[in-house]
Amino acid sequence: MNNNNILYGKGSAQDILEYVSDNVERLKGAGVHPRLVTIQIGEDPASQAYLASQMRSAEKVGIKSELVSLPDTVSQDEAVRTIESMNSDPSVHGIMLHMPVPKHIDGRALQWAINYKKDVEGVTPHNLGRLFLGRPVLAPCTALSAIHLIKATGAKLRGLEAVVLGRSDIVGKPASLMLTGLDCTVTVCHSGTSERGLLKEHVERADVLVASVGRPAFVKGEWIKPGAIVIDVGINYVDGKLVGDVEFEEAAKRAAFITTVPGGVGTVTTAYLLRNLIDAVDWQLKMEE
Repeated sequence: MNNNNILYGKGSAQDILEYVSDNVERLKGAGVHPRLVTIQIGEDPASQAYLASQMRSAEKVGIKSELVSLPDTVSQDEAVRTIESMNSDPSVHGIMLHMPVPKHIDGRALQWAINYKKDVEGVTPHNLGRLFLGRPVLAPCTALSAIHLIKATGAKLRGLEAVVLGRSDIVGKPASLMLTGLDCTVTVCHSGTSERGLLKEHVERADVLVASVGRPAFVKGEWIKPGAIVIDVGINYVDGKLVGDVEFEEAAKRAAFITTVPGGVGTVTTAYLLRNLIDAVDWQLKMEE
C-alpha cells in the first residue's frame, strides 16, 4: 500500500464548502438567507455529535441551521403536521428528517411528506424519479459523495465495469443510476447474490466498486481487481473503532484508488447536504417544476 492511492474526502469537502459559501453570499446579496431545518424524533445520544457537527459546518458557510426535536411519543399525524408547517414557511429552504425514528413512526412516509423542492436529502419520489430520468436537481447526498470521489480519480469511466454492493434508497440504487449515467456497465449485488455464492465473482471483475452493506470487512482484500477504484461507504463499529465494509489493508495493496473509513465518503456527505440546500434555494426561486 502507498498513500498515493488513498482517496481522502477532506479536500473534496473543502472545495464543495467553498462553492457553498460563495453561493450563500450571492443569495444573501439578493436578500435570501438560506435556512436548513433538521427534524429529530426522540433522543439518540449517538447522533448528537453528528448533528452538532452538521450544524457547525452549516454555520461556517453562513447557513442558518436549526434542530427541531420532537418527543419519541409524538404521533405520525403530529410529525406530518410539523413537516407541513415547514413546507409552508417560505423562510425554510431545506428540510431533513434525521434517521432512525421510533418504531411506531413511518419514516419513509415522513420523508415523502417533505416538499420536494426542500428535500435536501433527495429522497422524495419526485426527486428520485428525476434521478431515474437523468434530470436530477436534488439527489441523495451519500451517493453524490461516492460519485464525486470516483470522478476525482480522473479515470475514464465510459465502459468500465462498476459493481455496487447494496441496494438502499440512499446509496446503492441512486449510485447505480449515477454510474449508468456515466456510461459504466453496472451490476447491483445484494443478499440474493451472496446466497447464490456469486458475490466474490462479481467483485473480482469490478473496475469500480461501491460497497455499502453495513458489515465490517465484508469485502475481502484479495477479491479486489488490480487497478480498481474502491469506494467504501460502510460505517461499522468494531471494538470502538470505525471501520468500513472493505478489508482495507489488503484491498489497498491492489486498488488504484481506495477511500478510507473514516475520512472518505462520510467527510464529503455533509458538504453535499449543504450544496443541495443551495440548489434547493435556487429551485424555489425559479418557481420551476
